[in-house]
Amino acid sequence: MTDPKDIDPEAHKIVFPCEDYVIKVIGDTGVGYKATVIEVLKKHAVVDMATLAERQSSNGKYTTVQLHIIATSENQLQDINSALRATGVVKMVL
Repeated sequence: MTDPKDIDPEAHKIVFPCEDYVIKVIGDTGVGYKATVIEVLKKHAVVDMATLAERQSSNGKYTTVQLHIIATSENQLQDINSALRATGVVKMVL
């Protein structure tokens, strides 16, 4: 087991700009969900559409949309999180 004092807290920090930051958005499956997520992300970041991945939960209630963006700051990531949650269909942003 790793001793907590041996863990470097700096090792997990994001270095900005981050050219390949992964965003996973989980929300209610429905018409326009994916388009809403993409629209919000494009307002706040450069989005690599070639990385788009979409997956539904086993019962089809939720959909996960995953994309890679260029993350420029912690504030940008907080703004993205807030904007996605404000849509009313997003349950979680990872």
